[in-house]
Amino acid sequence: MKKSTTSIDVEVGSRVRMRRMTIGMSQEKLGEMLGLTFQQVQKYEKGTNRISVSRLVDIADVLGVEIDYFFKGLRGPKSTQGLSEPESPPYASEVMSTPEGLQLIRTFATIRSGKIRRSLVQLVSVLATSAEAPDEEDERSS
Repeated sequence: MKKSTTSIDVEVGSRVRMRRMTIGMSQEKLGEMLGLTFQQVQKYEKGTNRISVSRLVDIADVLGVEIDYFFKGLRGPKSTQGLSEPESPPYASEVMSTPEGLQLIRTFATIRSGKIRRSLVQLVSVLATSAEAPDEEDERSS
């Protein structure tokens, strides 16, 4: 009987993808270095196939991270969210899975000035807040 994958398998796979993309490695190259096809890497990254511990150790080695990289902050599956718990923010892996998110992170990492990085974070916070509330122009065009 085949075990189905869980949200944890999807999250771990997403972190594999995020790290691979961050270092600019293709699925083909990762597969080649692990003795796998790119399709198998794709299935791991999507969480379609579960990654064994020994395979995850190999992946961590190839991607240049410690094994705990794939588990930091990972939460077990919950059946329902409690009434007092706020909605979870999007995971970094969700942002990093988009071309824009990846470009943003790569570019941000090249900024040496802490003052400029803090200013950018403030700018993004303001933009995100203003995107939640419709502005006057949006209301007039409706």
